[in-house]
Amino acid sequence: MHTQSTLPHTSRLISGAEYRESLRQYAPKVYVDGRLIESVADAPSLQPGINALAVSYDFALDPARAPLMTAVQTFRGATVNRMLHIDESSGDLLNKLEAVRLLCQETGCAQRYLAHDALNAIHQLAARVDDALDSNEYRTRFAAYLAEVQARDLSLGIAMTDAKGDRSRRPHQQDNPETYVHIVERSGKGIVISGTKAIVTGAPYMHEFLVMPSRNMGVADADFAVCCAVPIDAPGVTIVARPAGRPGERLEHGAALFSRRYGQSTAVVIFDRVFVPWERVFLAGEWEHSGSLTYDYATHHRHSCIAARAGFGDLLIGAGALICEANGFDPGRKASLREPMVELIKITEGFFACGVAASVYGTPDRHSGSFVPEPVFANIGKLLLATQIYDMHRLAHEVSGGLIVALPGPDEDHNPATAATLAEVLRANPDVPYDKRIEVARFIEDLTASYQGGWYSVISLHGGGSPAAMKQEIWRNYPLGSKVELVERLLERGVLHDESRPVTRNRQPGRCCDAGCSRPWQAIMVPLPNTDDTRGNPDQQ
Repeated sequence: MHTQSTLPHTSRLISGAEYRESLRQYAPKVYVDGRLIESVADAPSLQPGINALAVSYDFALDPARAPLMTAVQTFRGATVNRMLHIDESSGDLLNKLEAVRLLCQETGCAQRYLAHDALNAIHQLAARVDDALDSNEYRTRFAAYLAEVQARDLSLGIAMTDAKGDRSRRPHQQDNPETYVHIVERSGKGIVISGTKAIVTGAPYMHEFLVMPSRNMGVADADFAVCCAVPIDAPGVTIVARPAGRPGERLEHGAALFSRRYGQSTAVVIFDRVFVPWERVFLAGEWEHSGSLTYDYATHHRHSCIAARAGFGDLLIGAGALICEANGFDPGRKASLREPMVELIKITEGFFACGVAASVYGTPDRHSGSFVPEPVFANIGKLLLATQIYDMHRLAHEVSGGLIVALPGPDEDHNPATAATLAEVLRANPDVPYDKRIEVARFIEDLTASYQGGWYSVISLHGGGSPAAMKQEIWRNYPLGSKVELVERLLERGVLHDESRPVTRNRQPGRCCDAGCSRPWQAIMVPLPNTDDTRGNPDQQ
C-alpha cells in the first residue's frame, strides 16, 4: 500500500513524466481483460489513458498554457493545477471551461477534470454540514486533505455511481447491500466501508479515489451516505477495468490514429472492508446532506462535460474541413458541404455557449463562498451535447463522403502490386497527396465509426447522468414562477405570489444589478494560449 509522504508547505506542479513515475509508488490490484496487471505504469493496455492524464500535467508547466492551466488558490496562497482548484469567481469557472476544452482538443477526454468537480462539491458539503452543526470540524478536515492533494498534484478517480442492484429499491432495501458502498463499522480511528462502485473513469491510473454517494439518501439509508478518500491500493480495493483506447490493435483500416495514443479506461471498483481513517472521511451517515452533495457534483461535472465535448467537436470540425479539402472541395463555395459544416459548428458552439452562460451567471455558494455554475444553463448544455453527439458523428460522415467505407487496409500502402495504382486513383485534390487524404479519412473513422467512436457516444449520453436526470434538474431549478407571474401581471390579474402553487414556486431575481455582472475584485478569464506546439510522435508518448 502507498505510504503518504510528509506534506510540503507549498504546492509543486509535476510533469507528465513525473506523474507516470509516481504510479510506481502504488500497487493497486487491477484486472484488465481478465488478467492481473503487474505494473499500471508499464501496462500497454492502459497507456492511452496515462498519456491523456500526462497532458494535464505537462500543459500546466508549459509557459504559454500555464496562465490557463493553473490557478492561485488564494486561501492557501499557492499556485495549483486548474484541475484541482476551488473556484473563487465566475472568471475561474470560465477558465476551467476553456482549460478542459483545450485538454480535450488534445486528448479527446482529459478525465482529470472530474477531480475538480468532486473537490468543489465536497468543499461546499463541508461548509454546509458545519453550518448545520455549528462547528468547523468538516471544513478543517477537508481543507487539510485539499492542501495535501494540491501540494502533491494528485490525480483523483471519482467513485460515485453505485452498482445499484434493483433500481426500484432504495439502498437499504437491496437484497445484496454490496451493490451500494456503505459503512459496515465505525470506531475511534475511522470507518470501514464495503460495496461496489461502477463507471469509475480512469480508475487504474489514479492516485486516490473520492468515494461519494450516488443519490439522495433517507434516514434508513444513513449507512450509505458516505464520502471519503481512499488510496487506490488500500487493502480491500479491487479494480476491474477495461483497456484505455485501442493500443496495439490490428484494425481493418489500419492503426487507430487517435485512440492508440489517447483513450480512457473505466472500471468497476470493489471495496471489501476497506478501512478509512477519520481525517479522510467527509460524510459518514449525515444522510440529510447526501442529496445536496450529489446535486452539487452533478452541476460542476455537467459544466465540465460541456467543455470536454466541445474539445471533441473541435477535432471533428478540423477533420471535416481537411477531408473536404482532400476531396477537392472548398466548403465555402459548395453549399452541400458548407451547410453540414456550419451545422457541426452550431452544435459544438451552441452547447459550449451554455457553459459560458453558466459561468458568467455563476454565483457563490452561500455556505462555502466558492463559485458554482448556474445549474439551468449547465444542465441544458450537457443535455444538448448528450443528445446531439450522434448528429455530430453523422455530420462528420456526411462531409467526409464514402471513402471511410471503402478505405483500403494499411498493408496495401506497401503492396507493390497495388500501392501505385491506389495512390493515383484514390487521390482527389491534386494538391493533397493520397497518403494525406487516407490519413484524415482513417482519423475520422477512428473518432466516429469505430469501437472508440461508439464509446464516445455512450459516455456523452450517460456520462454525468442520464438525459432524464438533466431534464429533472432543469425543471427543478428553472424559474418557472417568474414566467407565470410575468404573464399574470400582463393579464392584470393582481394575483399575489403563493409558495404553495407548484408553477410559481421557483422564481429568479434579476440577473443584473447596478454594479454589473462582475465585481471589481472578481477574476476574469485569462487570454487563451497562442501556440503552434505539437506533442511529438504518438509512438513515443
